[in-house]
Amino acid sequence: MTTQASWPSVDDAVPDEEGGPIARTGFSYQDEVAVRLLICMLEDPTILKIHCETQDDIVVVRQLQGEAHRTVEYVQVKAGEPDSLWSVANVCARDKKKVGSSIAEISLGRDKCKEISKFRIVTLRDVVSELRPLTYDFSAPGRAAEVLGMIQLSKEFETRIGEFKSPKGNDYAFWLENCIWEVCHSQASVERDNLLRLIQLAQAEGRPLLPEQIEVVQTELRSKAKTAGDLKWGKDGHRKIITRAHLRTWWIARTTEIFDGASDQSGGKLKTKMQDAKLSEDQIALAIELRREYAEETRAPKYLDTSDVSRLQQRARSEIATLRAQYMAGELTLNPSEFYALCIKRMDEISSELSVDKEDQSAFLKGCLYDIADRCLLRFTGASA
Repeated sequence: MTTQASWPSVDDAVPDEEGGPIARTGFSYQDEVAVRLLICMLEDPTILKIHCETQDDIVVVRQLQGEAHRTVEYVQVKAGEPDSLWSVANVCARDKKKVGSSIAEISLGRDKCKEISKFRIVTLRDVVSELRPLTYDFSAPGRAAEVLGMIQLSKEFETRIGEFKSPKGNDYAFWLENCIWEVCHSQASVERDNLLRLIQLAQAEGRPLLPEQIEVVQTELRSKAKTAGDLKWGKDGHRKIITRAHLRTWWIARTTEIFDGASDQSGGKLKTKMQDAKLSEDQIALAIELRREYAEETRAPKYLDTSDVSRLQQRARSEIATLRAQYMAGELTLNPSEFYALCIKRMDEISSELSVDKEDQSAFLKGCLYDIADRCLLRFTGASA
């Protein structure tokens, strides 16, 4: 057996397979769970880094005390599940009776790096009563090995996968002792919780932001998780690992930019955003003028009813949020000037849709677009580093 000293760090170990990054279509639930863990890393200095689609769906590396107490949590996210509660039979079911192919065995099989292994299963569906002890915190009385529920659960696992061991020689008892089962009933609930935590974190750090501003940051975090998950280990392994130092630097800079931009009414931020996108000076001058006219109209409407102002703003914000999310997720393969042109085109299209019975509103919608950029809620360039 390989000696303890020769085990590689989880940061260096080559993933067993790259099936995850290849077939991640529809993994939005997993990405939202990854965002939640990225938020945990922003909050918790003991979390050093998070992997997206390396040794497992998500990997969380923690430093608790010294180097000897560094742990790695292997997180499996199960979204595509049958309409039933999770049971021991589900978790231990082997594919064609092949040893090592069950969910529990695959999870335990990750125990092959020098760090201390922990495990987490995240599911949409709840668990049956026999698995309930795994949903308790490690310090909870119900997790004690001598508690009846854990004794019965241990016997069930011994019967089903008792002979299986990890590469480091640990068995089902080690997995049960170190596994947390977490039930997140819907993607929407995870998104809401993530949004609230980001609002609270920004507030606590002295950069209070509005929900619409935090939603922009949340979208960018989601893009970071998805982008890292999509990369291949062999070519971009280091980019699949997001460190706390990198994320904290990005978070402070981004929230400061938005917070400062919200109080700057000069249009200077808009100019910078357009210069970053390599747009011409005449385009920038026209954008600043349209934004100024938009600001005047919203302060004291001359040509629009108050209800029309609100309706147009909501429509523009919604469309821009969709375009920006698609752009950052790589669904729009455009350079900055092309993305800018697409945003302008969509404002014209919305105006055409709405102007059947009313005057053309393209100037107002474009002004709204420029105002959003000026408040640092929109960039025409790709995702920031």
